[in-house]
Amino acid sequence: MNSLVVLAMLLAILMIGLGGKKGLRSFITLFINFALFIVLLFFMNIPEVNPVILTMIICIIISFINLFYINGTNTMTKTAFASTVFTTLLLSGLILYFANATFIQGFGKEETEELSMASLRIGIDFSKVAVAVIMMSTIGAITDASIAIASPMKEMHQLKPDIDRKNLFIFGLSIGKDIIGTSMNTLFFAFVGSYLALLILFSDLSYSWSEMINSKIFSGEVVTIACSAIGLIAVIPITAFCTSYVLTKKTPPSHQEN
Repeated sequence: MNSLVVLAMLLAILMIGLGGKKGLRSFITLFINFALFIVLLFFMNIPEVNPVILTMIICIIISFINLFYINGTNTMTKTAFASTVFTTLLLSGLILYFANATFIQGFGKEETEELSMASLRIGIDFSKVAVAVIMMSTIGAITDASIAIASPMKEMHQLKPDIDRKNLFIFGLSIGKDIIGTSMNTLFFAFVGSYLALLILFSDLSYSWSEMINSKIFSGEVVTIACSAIGLIAVIPITAFCTSYVLTKKTPPSHQEN
């Protein structure tokens, strides 16, 4: 049996065994997200399609599926989804600016040897592709942070229905402070793990510090991590505010007929 099939089966057993129906939905969501990624790659090859707008739409669909299909439709998922979409739209402008300002589009000189026999005249704007890559990299961290904050805030409101909006908002921020450190470490080690071979290559080639940080591959990954971290931090107060506002919103009494 193929080793990839064995790993997939082991993952499915663990997810279903621990998470039950929600674990099964999470496992199915992995394949749905992969299918959406294939759709993104297919339409990105069409010159008339804007990769940035397409990626934005795919990111919103991914967050919708990850939140509502796995966790159901409730106040928690609604506020988390709204916060995710708002943060992604807010972050897109920042990504566009830094991607263009740092000139990370295209390929670095370390990759030119592998691509020397290939033609790069494929009719695609590589600057927009670079923005699309960063946006796709940030959506996971933003979605995870939003649901991680909205869920305990909902539980707190159920335990203390009389809690006011300010204290509930502060509680949400305290949850956000707790997840910032671990989430930042996750982003950092994801970079180190993915580009460990590249760092070894830089060391073997005796790159100076200035040459390394100015490398297109290295700087592109740093911009991606920085944007993901900014999105992660920005979604915390946004989710805390939205969730506290919705949960403590007073429903006006219905008018009774005389």
